[in-house]
Amino acid sequence: MPIRGIIHLPGDKSISHRALMLAALSDGECIIHNLSTGEDVESTRNCLQDCGIESRKEKSIVYIMGGDFKSPISPLDCGNSGTTTRLLSGLLSGQEMDVQLMGDESLSARPMGRIILPLTKMGAEISCNDCKLPLSISSKSLNGIEYTLPVASAQVKSSIMFAALGAMGKTKIVEPVKTRDHSEIMLESLGVEISVNKNEILVSPLKGKLNSFELTIPGDPSSAAFFATAAAMIPNSDLTIKNISANPTRVGFFHSLEKMGGGVIWKNLHHECGELVGDVQIYYQPLHGITISKDQVPSLIDELPIIAVLASTADGPTIVEGAEELRVKETDRIHAICKNLSAMGVEVIEKKDGFIINTPNILQSASIESFGDHRIAMAFTIAGLNAGIYNQIDDMDCVNISFPEFLETLKSIIK
Repeated sequence: MPIRGIIHLPGDKSISHRALMLAALSDGECIIHNLSTGEDVESTRNCLQDCGIESRKEKSIVYIMGGDFKSPISPLDCGNSGTTTRLLSGLLSGQEMDVQLMGDESLSARPMGRIILPLTKMGAEISCNDCKLPLSISSKSLNGIEYTLPVASAQVKSSIMFAALGAMGKTKIVEPVKTRDHSEIMLESLGVEISVNKNEILVSPLKGKLNSFELTIPGDPSSAAFFATAAAMIPNSDLTIKNISANPTRVGFFHSLEKMGGGVIWKNLHHECGELVGDVQIYYQPLHGITISKDQVPSLIDELPIIAVLASTADGPTIVEGAEELRVKETDRIHAICKNLSAMGVEVIEKKDGFIINTPNILQSASIESFGDHRIAMAFTIAGLNAGIYNQIDDMDCVNISFPEFLETLKSIIK
C-alpha cells in the first residue's frame, strides 16, 4: 500500500527543550506554540516547575513564566530524557542552587562524565556514582572557561553554554565536528552576546533577564524521517510533510536519502526565530546503498535506526562508520538495529562503530525487541510496512517518549 498525503508534525524535540529552559530565564510570560508532545519534553517542563518556574498548557500552546529559580525540595525526575538531564545540569549550575537529578533505569545507565568534567572546571560541585545518575549539583558561582569537546555532542555543548549564561567572564567552546546548533540560534535570537566562528563558540554571561518571547516550534525532522522512509521505499508513494525544521545541522537524513536516489524536494523555505523551516516532499524512486562516514554522523545521529531500515531495501551495500555514540543512547542502538534486521532476514554485519547492510534482501515480518527505545520501535514499525505485514513490537508504549501520535499519523497516510 502506497504512502500518500500531507501531514503536520509536533514540534521539534531539541528546540522544545531549549525554548522551555530559556523561557525560564526571561523577565515575564513566554508563549510557545507547537511544543513537542513527547514525554521527554514534559520531563523538562516538570523539572522547571519543581524549581519554581510556573507553566501551563492550553491545547497546543504552553505559557511559561520566567522568574527566580528555587532549590527543589526533592530530586528532579528527568525520566528517560538525556537532553533534560544534560542541559538542565548546565542551566541550574549557573543559577547558584543545590539540586539533585535522577532518571529511569535506562537514563541512569547513560554516561554523564562528559558534562561533569566541564561543569566542574567552571566551578560547580557535582557528586555522582561512577559518573552516572543520580547527580547532586551545588554551585555558588561559576567562571567562564575555554573547553574543547572530546566528543561531538550538541547536548554537552549546550550544557556548557547554558552554564556560561550564569558564569563570570566569557566561555569559549570548540567542537571537533559541528553539531546541531539550535542553542546558538536561539540564544542569538534572544539577544544573548554570542559569536560563532566555524567550530568555535564564544558566549558571554547574561547581564539581566532575557526579554519574554513568543515562538512557534517547527515540526521535528527526526520524526519526519520515519514517514519519509515509508514513502521512499514503497512504490507509488508521494508524501508532503509541512513546516519542519530544515536546519542544516538536522537534515543529514534527507541528504542521505537523496544520495541513495530517493525523491526529495524542499519547498517554502523561510526563517522563523532564526531557524530555517520548510515543507518537504518525498516520493518513491529506486534506492541504492551509500557510505556514511564519521563526519556525517552528528547531523543524523538520531535517524540512523531508520536509515538502516531504508538501506535494507536498497540495491547494494550501505556502510555506517564512526557512529559509536549509538551505543550509549537510550539503548545500544547498533546492537538493537543489527539484531532486529537479522530477525527480518537482512544480512547485516555489526561493527564496533556502526554496521554494514548487504543487499538484496526480502524483508520478513518478525517479533521485534525495542529495548524500550522509542526510535527502534518506530523504525521497525516502518520496516514492517515493507514486509507486507506489521512487525510485532514488544513495547510500543516507549514511543510516547518522543511521539505519542506516531501510529495515528502513520495510519492516516497509508492508502
